Amino acid sequence: MKKLSASLVLVVVLAYGLFSFNTEAQFTSKPPPPLKLSDPLPANLFIELAKNVNPAVVNISTSAIARGARLRDPMMELFEQFYGVRPQQQPRTNKPQKLSLGTGFIIREDGLILTNNHVVQGADLIQVQLTENAEKTYDAKLIGSDARLDIALIKIDAGNKLPAVSLGTSKDIQVGEWVAAFGNPFGHGHSMTKGIISSMGRTLGEINKVPLIQTDASINPGNSGGPLVNAKGYVIGINQAIDARAQGIGFAIPIDDVKKILVDLESRGSIRKGYIGVSLGDLDPEAATHVGLDDDSGGAVIVGVEAGGPANMGGLKPYDIVLEVGGKKVKNSTDMMDAIADSNIGEKVKMVVQRDRKKVNLSVQIAERPSDLKLAQKLSKPQKSAAGQKAPNNFGFSLADLDDNLRDQWDIPPEVKKPIIIQVEQGTMASLAGLRAGDLILDVNKDEVTTAKDVFAKLKQKANTFRIARGNRIIVVTIAD
Repeated sequence: MKKLSASLVLVVVLAYGLFSFNTEAQFTSKPPPPLKLSDPLPANLFIELAKNVNPAVVNISTSAIARGARLRDPMMELFEQFYGVRPQQQPRTNKPQKLSLGTGFIIREDGLILTNNHVVQGADLIQVQLTENAEKTYDAKLIGSDARLDIALIKIDAGNKLPAVSLGTSKDIQVGEWVAAFGNPFGHGHSMTKGIISSMGRTLGEINKVPLIQTDASINPGNSGGPLVNAKGYVIGINQAIDARAQGIGFAIPIDDVKKILVDLESRGSIRKGYIGVSLGDLDPEAATHVGLDDDSGGAVIVGVEAGGPANMGGLKPYDIVLEVGGKKVKNSTDMMDAIADSNIGEKVKMVVQRDRKKVNLSVQIAERPSDLKLAQKLSKPQKSAAGQKAPNNFGFSLADLDDNLRDQWDIPPEVKKPIIIQVEQGTMASLAGLRAGDLILDVNKDEVTTAKDVFAKLKQKANTFRIARGNRIIVVTIAD
């Protein structure tokens, strides 16, 4: 029986830098005085919180046109990836389809609104409703966003001053403190729930760069982007996600981490990001053993290197395994991102990598991430079109060179020139290893390919490793006896 191993990894071509901005005057209010423990909470505490906060809470709905893939609710997709919840899919169509329902809150009287990036990501149309029963909706403009922190700024023009919340501080939060969560759960507008701070500093690197606030205040799909408020009415966090395996386990982004990037998001649309020009992957235990690492050694796999980029100039190569960055041990791709994040743009960072079972010391200079448009223009070389062909040795997939029909079907831009998998047979080695129709093959057994003919020429009978581009990800799939 064939023994198969497949490693799926996210494309990572950026890291986060360090920021120090003076945002207090623009976005925050004076921190509230400490609560005296001897004073009883007022009986109407949550009534007053609702009166003060709800007018600044808005409902956000987004729409998008499907482009080669089915649309899915972003928060539910987050749940599926990390907590096992499966969202419903919407039928493919060329008309705008509802993408998500979420929440935001006004942080300035001119209509500047804070929300989660995953609420508005990929939207062609963002609409804001100020009250649940309001007939009027406002088209919102995306001002700036950051996917790794999951924060977005949008803006509406209501023609008049709007009520705004006060941003507090999250550094003084204590476990057991009363909080209230506001939002639009499952479309039930301007809902409020109460609870306490359950824990601080929850590290969930899969969904956020920073440690999160844990609360038992009920948070549901649609609450994303809503404010988490303390007993004084100050926003201390932004509702982000839940653990769908349990009840009463919700997570919020600390407001202090958000305030650090607000000025940059508004002024330039994004934050300055460190960049070395690589795509990263993680090792599974079987692959680690294959390359001579212990099961617990970890490391981040370089699965792609931009030609002429900082990593390329520093000597990094595809299939290098990064073990240390700046003297810090790297267990996975997230560790490497965070290590780069702790480095200043322009700084030379020392790295230890394993290459062909030997350790190599390198030095890579951190650069600032170029625009997404410039990154998109750095893909492969032209090639001639060819008909689809079935792979030899019963691997179970068929391959073709891209033509206009395949580009339209899979929404692949003209500058991408790589062979595409057009069919995968169920139960075959290709299927079990994780290959899919629509995958673009970048190289086979570490040799770059530009045509289907190249792929077939480089296939071996017993073991093959493919580097695949799938949407906005690069994955490494290994098939071995």
